[in-house]
Amino acid sequence: MNKEIKKNSLVKRVLKWLVAVFLILIIALVAIPFLFKDKIVEMVSTTINENINATVTFKDTELSFFKNFPLASLTVKDVVVANKAPFIGDTLFSTKEVSVSMSITELFKDKEEALELKSFSSKNGQINIIFNTESIGNYDIALKNETAEETGSESDSFSLNIQDYEFENMSFMYLDRSSNMKMKLDSIYHYGKGNFAEEILDLDTKTTAKLSFDYENTNYFNNVAISLNAVLGIDLKNSKYTFKENTGYINQLPLEFNGFIQMLDETQVYDITFKTPTSDFKNLLALLPKQYSGDLNAIKTAGNFDLNGVVKGVLSETTIPAFDISFASKDAMFKYNDLPKSVQKINIDTRVINKTGNIKDTYINLNKLTFKIDTDVFAANGNIKDITTNPKINLTAKGTINLANIGKVYPAPIEQELAGILNADITTNFDMNSVDKGNYENIKNAGQVKVNDFKYDGKDVAKPFYINKTAITFNTNSIKLNEFDAKTGDSDISITGNLDNFYGFIFKDQTLKGNFSLNSNTFKVSDFLATDTSTTATVDKKEETEKIKIPAFLDCKFNATATTVVYDNINLKNVSGTIYIKDETVNLENLKTEVFGGNIGFTGNVSTKGDTYSFSMDLNLKELNIADSFGTLDMLKAIAPIAKTIDGKMNSTINVSGNLSDDFTPNLKTISGDLFGKLLNPTLNSSNSKALSLLSEKVSFLNTDKLNLDGINAYLSFENGTVTVKPIPLKYQDIGIEIGGKHGFDNTMNYDIKFDVPVKYLGTEVTNLIAKLSSKDAEKITSIPVNASLNGSFSSPSFTTNIKDATANLVKNLVEQQKQNLINSGKDKLLNLVGGDTKKDSTSTSTKDKLINIITGDKKDTTKTNNEDKVKNVINGLFKKKNN
Repeated sequence: MNKEIKKNSLVKRVLKWLVAVFLILIIALVAIPFLFKDKIVEMVSTTINENINATVTFKDTELSFFKNFPLASLTVKDVVVANKAPFIGDTLFSTKEVSVSMSITELFKDKEEALELKSFSSKNGQINIIFNTESIGNYDIALKNETAEETGSESDSFSLNIQDYEFENMSFMYLDRSSNMKMKLDSIYHYGKGNFAEEILDLDTKTTAKLSFDYENTNYFNNVAISLNAVLGIDLKNSKYTFKENTGYINQLPLEFNGFIQMLDETQVYDITFKTPTSDFKNLLALLPKQYSGDLNAIKTAGNFDLNGVVKGVLSETTIPAFDISFASKDAMFKYNDLPKSVQKINIDTRVINKTGNIKDTYINLNKLTFKIDTDVFAANGNIKDITTNPKINLTAKGTINLANIGKVYPAPIEQELAGILNADITTNFDMNSVDKGNYENIKNAGQVKVNDFKYDGKDVAKPFYINKTAITFNTNSIKLNEFDAKTGDSDISITGNLDNFYGFIFKDQTLKGNFSLNSNTFKVSDFLATDTSTTATVDKKEETEKIKIPAFLDCKFNATATTVVYDNINLKNVSGTIYIKDETVNLENLKTEVFGGNIGFTGNVSTKGDTYSFSMDLNLKELNIADSFGTLDMLKAIAPIAKTIDGKMNSTINVSGNLSDDFTPNLKTISGDLFGKLLNPTLNSSNSKALSLLSEKVSFLNTDKLNLDGINAYLSFENGTVTVKPIPLKYQDIGIEIGGKHGFDNTMNYDIKFDVPVKYLGTEVTNLIAKLSSKDAEKITSIPVNASLNGSFSSPSFTTNIKDATANLVKNLVEQQKQNLINSGKDKLLNLVGGDTKKDSTSTSTKDKLINIITGDKKDTTKTNNEDKVKNVINGLFKKKNN
């Protein structure tokens, strides 16, 4: 019993001891990294400063015993290696994190001893290798260790005993600014496993990436998927890498490699061969990205396709390895199972060759390319020489292609079916220097291309586009468009002309020049404007419509004529003029048309340069129907809204400029300019205008419908949404009228009207007062000036006048004039005139008193009250509400 108790007690003590030891180990594993952190940071910083001539930054370091237990893992986060001069501003290397693993015992070494690394990895990084125009590379940042060189020893802080390594989601860019060459690898994943402690080892690797390549502003590969699973035999002592078991892919094309690469001090030696493992013709289709080739298992093929290559020689500062790469196929065919037609008689013989090791001696031979679809045969051959200096291109192509068959033999990503027959028989021979310098005499072209019965119907066109006939002839200096007849909707187009600098446009992004004649019987603008079918944007994804821009690469002239042009339900007849397209601007010169019962001459331009589009135009209108033109066009409506009430014609000049909205309509808030117009046999219809109706209602002597506007000249200017009308003199019977003022594009108005009203319209009270004046004084008073205002808006106008003050002043002046005449005639003469006999007459006495009071200005004179009543009667007569 005692033995049993002692045994249990011992077990408990051992368990307690084991638990304690385990806890101590856990605590140590957590705590030790913090103890070593400062040492690690110092070691990393020292290594960088002693070995690298660059600006290196990192945010933090992390030491863990759990990540790759039993190894210790060191992670450096947000590492950036930025170049110094002459590459200031360029980043050589950046990554979110770099991790290395080592034995825990390495942490206890003295700082003078090198740490032995077992593995390393990097995630989410970018490597940029750049050569400037002087062919200096940014990657040479290692500091020279003169002491090490003298002693032949090394004092690295790290020694490599790598067992495995990994790069995940990396990006690599190679840019040579002197040759304008750029290669980029994206989405790189690379893993390698091998014992680098041995001088000779097998490295098991897996690699995937996407390759893009640009040269001289031309893209040759764009995100081509590449992969390689390979075992590489590595001889570290001799820096030699030999292909063993391997399988590589370019898109879906399989390749096998043999041979080796050896890195020497100043050069690299290549002796490599590669080939497709099989000769199946599917290998050719496999070169295409999957979205274009479709499912290779759903394709029936016959014949062969072989890709073979040899790369052998030395890569140095002056030479490249010689190479010979061939693509060959004979009597092959392919047919997609779900498509009705096949491509037959496919023959390909193409080689890319460099025999000398001098990059200038690289050339491409397209010895043969033929294929057949139904009864249509197409063939081509040619070559390209001096690729890296002055490419010389020689090409011949001849054959027929039924465009409708493209979608029947190949699953091309075309949303709408094509139709039409293409016939080509062309030869061309030119060099790129002649293209650059415009030495067209060195460019040899011959032959022609015809397209008949072509049809295209896509979302980017408003209606199906039909080309009945097209004939293009290739000449030495230009390409001649002999015939182009097309139709879309109700519109027809016929174009002939010449196209210059075609090769400069195709190969060097130079300006495309042309001179054309364009004719049309009916040109309906809406036939060429695609309807916006985009849906409302969601909160998470906002769809933006790209603005239409005039192409910057065009420098073309069009002499255009059209019998009818239909724009927004406006029919323009017998349109003719010259159109110039250059520098993202369309200039219209001497454009003439018949519209609105008259003629319009037009000169102007539209520019899409910059973010804000602009326009400028000078219009010459001759005998245009006023109501039709100013009642139809939005811009003219805004400039002169009252014009829609005028029946008749006008001659006018209009100068206007401003900005355009995205749909190429004028932004009325931005336009400015002026208008001069002369009216011809016009009549007013005031019922179409609330402002004119109000004027007729408030002024008894005026009937606006009978205003004489014939020969009236009107001048107005507009800017910032406001139109200023210079005072216009009018005549209504024997009444003089002058009207001028302002109105806004927002329909508001502020107009001043001046009336010169003859006194006969002021009523009998005023005419009786004038009759009492002498004939000489009465002749001086023929009319009265009256001022009025039209305010508010055209849809809700208001009317005010100063007629009360003007009439009161007239009556007052008449009375004052009579008083002055009585004073001048003398008091006695006045008394005798009123009551000459000596008999007392109460009536005479009363009259005398009144007149004396008038003369002396007695405030109790009742004449003043009578005058005010007369004024009221006159006003009521002039500005009363008219009876229907």
